[in-house]
Amino acid sequence: MAASGRPEVRAFVGLGANLGDAAQTLRSALDSLGRVAGVRLYRSSSLYRTSPVGASGPDFVNAVAEVVTTLTAPALLSALQAIESAAGRERPYRNAPRTLDLDLLLYGSARIDSAHLTVPHPRMHERAFVLVPLAEIAPERVPGDALARVQAQAVERLDPT
Repeated sequence: MAASGRPEVRAFVGLGANLGDAAQTLRSALDSLGRVAGVRLYRSSSLYRTSPVGASGPDFVNAVAEVVTTLTAPALLSALQAIESAAGRERPYRNAPRTLDLDLLLYGSARIDSAHLTVPHPRMHERAFVLVPLAEIAPERVPGDALARVQAQAVERLDPT
């Protein structure tokens, strides 16, 4: 139990960007995430270059962060959206190129299905750009058969964050 009286929860956040200096944007987003009250950045994966999935535009840079938080899942999502907004995120249409995309992938063992949030993230097991960095920092969270299903999706490790 944290000093706030709320239990600590381990959560995983997917990070992606494909506009501007995407690698630097992800590094800045990790810094911002670590400064959110009630959130402690525990670890993050290397950065990975991937082709857009279901979208067009430049290649993405992706990573996954593990955080320990006392925030509720909706409050954590709100904090992620505030970081996106501060980075200039716009949503002109579905799967548009973006300055920053932060997805709440996992929130402890919770299963959430609301109008605003679905956890586990509904498409994470279809995406190498999520599974490969997640497997780097939390291999127990990624079934081997899930990795096998996405092995045809090109993922290039860039460098540690």
